[in-house]
Amino acid sequence: MMDQATTANRLDIDLGFDKPRAETRVVVAMSGGVDSSVTAALLHEAGYEVVGMTLQLYDQGEAMARKGACCAGQDIYDARRVADGMGFPHYVLDYESRFRDAVIEDFADAYARGETPIPCVRCNQTVKFTDLLTTARELDADALATGHYVRRTVEADGAPTLRRAVDDGKDQSYFLFATTHAQLDFLRFPLGDLDKSETRRQAQRLGLAIADKPDSQDICFVPDGDYARIVRRLRPEAAEPGEIVDRDGTVLGRHDGIIHYTIGQRRGLGIGGRDTSSEPLYVVRLEPESRRVVVGPRAALATPDILLDQVNWLGGTRLSDGPAKVLVKIRNTMTPVPAAVEATPLGDVEVRFEQPQHGVSPGQACVFYDPADASRVLGGGWIAPRRPQAA
Repeated sequence: MMDQATTANRLDIDLGFDKPRAETRVVVAMSGGVDSSVTAALLHEAGYEVVGMTLQLYDQGEAMARKGACCAGQDIYDARRVADGMGFPHYVLDYESRFRDAVIEDFADAYARGETPIPCVRCNQTVKFTDLLTTARELDADALATGHYVRRTVEADGAPTLRRAVDDGKDQSYFLFATTHAQLDFLRFPLGDLDKSETRRQAQRLGLAIADKPDSQDICFVPDGDYARIVRRLRPEAAEPGEIVDRDGTVLGRHDGIIHYTIGQRRGLGIGGRDTSSEPLYVVRLEPESRRVVVGPRAALATPDILLDQVNWLGGTRLSDGPAKVLVKIRNTMTPVPAAVEATPLGDVEVRFEQPQHGVSPGQACVFYDPADASRVLGGGWIAPRRPQAA
């Protein structure tokens, strides 16, 4: 039985449905970590009919020996332990084949093209918010809830809106830019108004065994951080050696594969004393066809505009109506900066920065926020390689 202090700290999560909570079925995506476990436990405590779902995304036997991987065998066990302790059902879904095709293969392909992928966005875009959401609907669920730090609000016209989390340090809106209107209508994010310290306090109050479990810092299928090993196995051509050259084509050194380099990288170039320039050199371009890593001064990284493909637009106006002023992030950790976005006749979207940005890499995401309300996500797209200029 809860004591008075415990009851006083209880959170009442309201998902906004016009029917009794006991008749409102909510599937919760449970990774086995603190955030998703607290999400499920809080909803169960609030009276909803909770069904926990954990996705097995790769070989569980191999993962058992890898602590810190988001969907490893230990994490499946932890999720089940939370569900059993709280008293709601929990199921494990085998999405290994789907995850391999939609996320791991895509990850390897991107590195082979000289891009820098974000597999967590692809996972949300394909496996979690497409396949798992479909499964939730097939179970007659009213909503799919996750432990993401992002907010979902409802406008006066009843349309759901995606917003940044209250805790800027944990905000995950950058990784959810591809969420569609239809998906957002079905999704719920109970932790969006909390900071991480409060989430852990709730885990302790609820008596969850994972209350002190550390956050995963790695890509779930690369828990040791050695992503090059994965790419080398799947796309060996990306690990073939080549030349490191300056922008004029002068050879400065050799490398052991473009997979070891990203745009904007300065350290670990391996050119040592062969660099005769008077200023530090950075990776400014990757050329997978010739297996060349091109380096240059920091000024060469300045990018005034970029092209995006696979754009998801959540804003109130249409991009085809002309340039729209937005705030953008080209990395999750950066502060949004002013830019203008506009659809091009070729079907992609051009982003023109108010001030040139450095370290822009194809394969990363560019996410749009409302300049009148920086918490509101307007959408985003994938940064594409520049089209060759006509001679």
